[in-house]
Amino acid sequence: MLLRIAGIVFPILAIVLAGYFYGRRHRPDMIAANQVNIDVFVPALVFAALAGKSFQLSDYAGLALGGAVVVLGSGLLGWPLARLLGYQPKTLLPPMMFKNAGNMGLPLLVLAFGEAALPAAVVLLLVENLLHFSYGNWLLDHKARLATLWRVPVLAAGLAGVGVSLAEVAVWPPLMTAVKMMGDVSIGLMLFALGVRLTAAPFAAWRIGLVGAVATPLAGMAIAWAYGALAGLSSREQEVLFLFGALPPAVLNFMFAERYGQEPEKVASIVMIGNISALFFVSLALALKLQ
Repeated sequence: MLLRIAGIVFPILAIVLAGYFYGRRHRPDMIAANQVNIDVFVPALVFAALAGKSFQLSDYAGLALGGAVVVLGSGLLGWPLARLLGYQPKTLLPPMMFKNAGNMGLPLLVLAFGEAALPAAVVLLLVENLLHFSYGNWLLDHKARLATLWRVPVLAAGLAGVGVSLAEVAVWPPLMTAVKMMGDVSIGLMLFALGVRLTAAPFAAWRIGLVGAVATPLAGMAIAWAYGALAGLSSREQEVLFLFGALPPAVLNFMFAERYGQEPEKVASIVMIGNISALFFVSLALALKLQ
């Protein structure tokens, strides 16, 4: 299992390092590329992940609420930590709250629990994305209008994907292939841009990176454990939620920090170190729940 987890983490690290060394040599401006990624490629990824899945949302209501509790509860725990250590809450809180539920969470949950866990993993991904592009967006920019959230490309793509799945609409295969191809661009580009940003990270950014890398999974696992016990989730749902809580910060946190100028070099450090440390914390979560 440890080798399998390493197999998931290593490609992430390799692409980030490629961006880091390229960035040191060429100093590219990734702002435009990041904007296109958020507006086009990431929505394509979300739609492709949801449209091809068949599940009933009502069967996962308790788990979905648990995912929201883990996300928002991590922010509540992170606020006093940021104040205590002298960090800006807008820098530390989003990476603690919004987890890598896509390119790491989906394959990891399937690897740990089998294909039967895929609908639960997709539900948690959707919950995390809805909160990220609503509350997470407002957290970084209080001028953001929640009434216009339906215009956010990722949210629109997520709702469309769920609608297609629930309606059991068969998307024309060539069209779905095109969407998947665009979605495949998003993960690699996000990780590469993350590596480029790390070239500008000062030493102080690495200190907050270590704090975030440790605080994110510990807070998530603690809240997931408490909610699972109190809400009466099934043993499998508790295991899935606990592993979700152990996930590292999502790369999208860096993309948002870049867009709003919220100390992106520090957020990049939290994301980078957090995903490296996932090898330990995810293994710990599996050891605790898969005994």
